[in-house]
Amino acid sequence: MIHEVVIIPAYNEGKTIFEVITKTKQFAKDIIVVDDGSQDNTAAEATRAGAAVVKHKVNLGKGAALKTGCDYILKKGAEKIITMDADGQHDPKEIPLFLSALEQHDIAFGSRITPNTMPALLKFGNKAITKTLQTLYGVTVEDSQCGYRSFKTMVYPHIRWDAADYYVETEMAIRAGKKKMKHTTIPIETIYADKYKGTTVFDGVGIVIKMIWWKIWR
Repeated sequence: MIHEVVIIPAYNEGKTIFEVITKTKQFAKDIIVVDDGSQDNTAAEATRAGAAVVKHKVNLGKGAALKTGCDYILKKGAEKIITMDADGQHDPKEIPLFLSALEQHDIAFGSRITPNTMPALLKFGNKAITKTLQTLYGVTVEDSQCGYRSFKTMVYPHIRWDAADYYVETEMAIRAGKKKMKHTTIPIETIYADKYKGTTVFDGVGIVIKMIWWKIWR
């Protein structure tokens, strides 16, 4: 049986994915990369690094890629799932913290220690989204948009999300809150590259709108 698995959604991350996997293998044996329709050598580099690769023919979005990975591993019998990004922002040495957290909790959310290098607009956007989540749903998550997290495989069917895009992190938190799951927060270090990739201003506005829509109609 596979005890824990790391799932990494990746889109055009051929420059970073090999190093990310190499470092991750020091802390987790089983790694699955979901190549979300990349047009570069992401899949080849992931395979070369020793990860299992599941491919989308076209780009479907981060949420869709994560769901594909989780659905895939659910059939393999893993007990714990860790999700992390492919661009090198997340430090694999913190994987043991996410795994140990699941001894007492159903899900563990990463919370980025805000560095000086974090874009100011990103800081404001994350705080706004996190505050909206707490106000509308009573879910206290210090960093709702952090993609570094872990959860027990047995709770995955209860938090399985519909979002194909960056709303996945928020929707996961909402569903966990509705199910009254035991959760905790793990402070993590984050490295921001010169060219930021991730949630944009437009994504942030869309996430807030979706949270309001969910509150009213679901």
